[in-house]
Amino acid sequence: MQRLPLDNNSLILHSLYCYRNTKMEITIVEVTPRKLLRTFIHLPAKLHKNEPNWMPTIYTDDWSFFNPKKNHQFESCDTIMALAFRNGKPVGRIMGIIHNTYNILRNENKARFGYFDSIDSPEIAHALFSFIRDWAKQKDKTLLVGPYGFSDKDVQGLLVEGFEHLPLIDAACNPQYIVKLVENEGFAKEIDCLLYKFPVNIGLPDLYYRIQHRANLNGTMKLAEFTSRRELKPYIEPVLELVNHTYDHLYGFVPMTKTEIHELASRYLPIIDPRFVKVIEKEGQVIAFIIGIPNLTKGIQKSGGYLFPIGIFQILLASRKTSQLDIMLGAVRRNFQGTGIEILMAMSLLDSAGKAGFKDISTHLILENNVKMRAEFERLNIPIHQRFRVFSKEI
Repeated sequence: MQRLPLDNNSLILHSLYCYRNTKMEITIVEVTPRKLLRTFIHLPAKLHKNEPNWMPTIYTDDWSFFNPKKNHQFESCDTIMALAFRNGKPVGRIMGIIHNTYNILRNENKARFGYFDSIDSPEIAHALFSFIRDWAKQKDKTLLVGPYGFSDKDVQGLLVEGFEHLPLIDAACNPQYIVKLVENEGFAKEIDCLLYKFPVNIGLPDLYYRIQHRANLNGTMKLAEFTSRRELKPYIEPVLELVNHTYDHLYGFVPMTKTEIHELASRYLPIIDPRFVKVIEKEGQVIAFIIGIPNLTKGIQKSGGYLFPIGIFQILLASRKTSQLDIMLGAVRRNFQGTGIEILMAMSLLDSAGKAGFKDISTHLILENNVKMRAEFERLNIPIHQRFRVFSKEI
């Protein structure tokens, strides 16, 4: 396969990037027109609609996410999006991201790839990754990592274990061959993220009840529980501010700005069930929280990713019928970690989930090097349910 020569101008000035071999012509086109963005957003569903357990994204969210006017993350990043066409037909996509703020904060020189998808073709994958590598090289970057979005709040990694299980709204959904395509390009493991699943009625050792009792006796701390969104609303932004304080050392994390916190609060408040939010306060300050939502997977699958005209009702109906509660987010202020408040929140959430009729709970993604959190699940003999992998390769 031979790449047609380009002139000495910057690669980003070119909209076409062509590959030829004896069997096909592959053209890589930078996504700039709205029509191509529509193709970019909807391509995965066309490629994988017959895959077992496939779940599309919510397309209204995608249109906002990939729009620099609506997604303020673009302001801190250099980005490029590309589509692969084979004989005129779209067959793959990829996005390149250079998060300048993150690189400065961590003293790193990385570029990221994300939203990679393709038919099962090493030639298509090679064309897409060559395009992104050349773009990153033009920007003087030395390492390419991914799949990764703007931050760890976006979908990260590829599913590498647990393909037989249903996907989650905040985790990668990809067929196995996608992993092989990435590995064939010379990418190796950077870090794994793990997801655990366990029954609501899991038998807890007596130690947990003693810790719960001791934490309840601490009169300076208060467990806040909610019955309405009106009660919950004042806590949402403080909860997200706590994320900034406790996640700043984690792989891939970028602190949220005040604008992002406000936008996330406005976005997620309408879909949060107050019964499954637990907050611990001390002297009026939020020091810990956990948020769970009813699983939405089957509703999103049925809706095809469209909220209108009836997709929103299919998703809401599925959330009422599901027997699984998904933990979306949680944090404990560092100087209170290990004091038992994590167990206090978890047991309160288990109680609320049981009363609501849920049978299982799925965690959010946990970095494999988060040994403290992993130890809690392993102490209870809870196995890893799914594994997701972020890859890297020197440029």
